[in-house]
Amino acid sequence: MWETLKRAFRLKELRKRMWITLILFVLFRLGTYIPVPGVDRVAVQGYIQKGGFLALLDLFSGGGYGNFSIFALSVIPYINASIILQLLTAVVPSLERLAEEGIEGQKKMAMYTRWLTLFLAALQAFAVLVMFKGFLINNSLLLKLVIIISFIAGSYIVLWLGEIMTDKGIGNGVSLIIFAGIISRLPVGFVEMQKLYSAHSLTIGAIVGEVVAMIALMVIVIYAYQGERRIPVQYAKRIVGRKVYGGQSTYIPLRLVQAGVLPIIFAVSVMMFPKTIGSFWPKSWFSTYIVNPFFSDMTGLTYNIIYFALIVFFTYFYTELTYDPIKLSDDLQKYGGFIPGIRPGKPTAQYIAGVLNKIVLPTSIFLGLIAVIPNLLFKKMAVTAFVFGGTSILIIIGVALETMQEIEAYLLMRHYKGFLK
Repeated sequence: MWETLKRAFRLKELRKRMWITLILFVLFRLGTYIPVPGVDRVAVQGYIQKGGFLALLDLFSGGGYGNFSIFALSVIPYINASIILQLLTAVVPSLERLAEEGIEGQKKMAMYTRWLTLFLAALQAFAVLVMFKGFLINNSLLLKLVIIISFIAGSYIVLWLGEIMTDKGIGNGVSLIIFAGIISRLPVGFVEMQKLYSAHSLTIGAIVGEVVAMIALMVIVIYAYQGERRIPVQYAKRIVGRKVYGGQSTYIPLRLVQAGVLPIIFAVSVMMFPKTIGSFWPKSWFSTYIVNPFFSDMTGLTYNIIYFALIVFFTYFYTELTYDPIKLSDDLQKYGGFIPGIRPGKPTAQYIAGVLNKIVLPTSIFLGLIAVIPNLLFKKMAVTAFVFGGTSILIIIGVALETMQEIEAYLLMRHYKGFLK
């Protein structure tokens, strides 16, 4: 990894992209310290440190909720809008046709996503205002409007930073924004562990055990992200004039974690959504019979069962969206390739789909267990459980590996360009 980074910094274009990414990280972190006016921040921080749902929101916003900053909403409204539109694309024929129209269709889908992001950001901003109404300096309508507009504007600024990061920097901007937020909370987690240890609420054995478990978890997750299933492919020989083309053997690499870190991020966003809606009507039947029993206790069994099921669902959903066995089979047949022992065409597509199912099922279960087991084990450790939990580790490692793979792809492309010159 270090050798790859050294090689990357030697290339001017790649070095520029990496510096842009780092500068945008700094801007994002600065934004999390710009407070929204009219709020008692000390009281808000004390309330969030009690743990629970707000602690998880604070983790994914990089401390934005604790500081009650303009970046408190982070990219969560955009992620929720993307989930809703992609689910609708799978069931609404007009949206499905629009998504298949190429660049123009993608532009329209991006526009719809931004409009839906605006609506969800306004909804979430109002929900945050309701949750923290007891910490406002006064109850004037003007102050409430300023807070809501500040949150919406901050969410769009974060989205804008993420888009610039994707276009001009390295990696997926939205994932990197969440990555930066979680990384920034790690020192806070260590400080909390030290406070618990000083208060004799946590023994040195428990601290060592958590650190060892975190390292072991990281090794297992890295192994899973790097693992792949290789399908052998043979290309038939073709004679063009006096030359013979093809005839070589290769393989199709199928990653164990096809969808990357997105199923985890999407599952977390969906789990936050009912609590956000319930905050509008804290005494309604929706809060009493749905939100409070199923979505309030982040270390409870029911919450983690639903969370596990969502991770499995989104892993399957994203694999279906990003990997089309029929198209892959057609491409193989077009270029004279075939899988040994499998007839071209439909049998090849069925074989690839079968291999994908065998990969996705255990992988989705593995990701779900990694995400929920630490939450159950660290039930008494409040915020520390979320900072060092399976969800945080999965996102950190997943985003880091995907970014490194993109850097390696740039290096490889540069190598081929230099060779051709």
